[in-house]
Amino acid sequence: VMGQDGWSVTYTPQSICALRGSTVDLTCFYTYPSGTVTTTLWFTKWETGVEPEYLGQDPEYAGHVEYHGDKEKDCTLRIKDLRERDSSTYWFRLLTDQEGGTYTGSPGVTLSVTGLQVKVTGGHQDKTLTCSTTCTLTDNPTYIWYKNGQHLDESTSPQYKSSVSSNYIDGYSCAVKGQEDLHSPAVCVQGQDCNRVTYTKRRICVLKGSTVDISCTYVGYNRFKSSLWFSPKRSASWTNKLTPEDLTRDPGYAGRV
Repeated sequence: VMGQDGWSVTYTPQSICALRGSTVDLTCFYTYPSGTVTTTLWFTKWETGVEPEYLGQDPEYAGHVEYHGDKEKDCTLRIKDLRERDSSTYWFRLLTDQEGGTYTGSPGVTLSVTGLQVKVTGGHQDKTLTCSTTCTLTDNPTYIWYKNGQHLDESTSPQYKSSVSSNYIDGYSCAVKGQEDLHSPAVCVQGQDCNRVTYTKRRICVLKGSTVDISCTYVGYNRFKSSLWFSPKRSASWTNKLTPEDLTRDPGYAGRV
């Protein structure tokens, strides 16, 4: 936005909605009346009478921000691996070697970070799926739909228009074209949990001192980071009584599982 006496900072656009985990550029250009630019910085927190803290020096943004501008006219900031807590208003500030050579561009850029979530509406036979976000994604994206992890359809509308399976084991998820790795968690439209563990045998009788295999299979369309076996009977030894602990780390099972 044009300021006084040749100072200006222009943000394009002034409002951005981006996906959690994605990378976003806060595009920005500036002008100044004379002299040489000595300092450029972006910030989100600014108290009256206190010099703002550069994002690059904030531990919260360590490894997440890169300044892609220069000391001539470009002030673009890149933020990587977006998190919900990155939602804020960002301002750019420049300093020159001239007297009074300090300028902060208003109104800044408002960044909103959202995840994707499949919302199910309608009756038993006529369900509608919507790829929902907490803000309107910038640049009118194309939505991609998956059933059981397989590509189904693409549309500029966040709603899935085709018929929805009534099979309780079918899980639906959505993503945005170009950012397919940031897809939503899968939702089973009949209200069942999409992640299921099936035990081959629910009851096993074995001899003391023998070896036994407890077998199971897992079906799910959401990514998981880790897995473990646990026994509720061992809860007295857990650090947190509500958080199961891996049997392989339980001294009572050392060398046996």
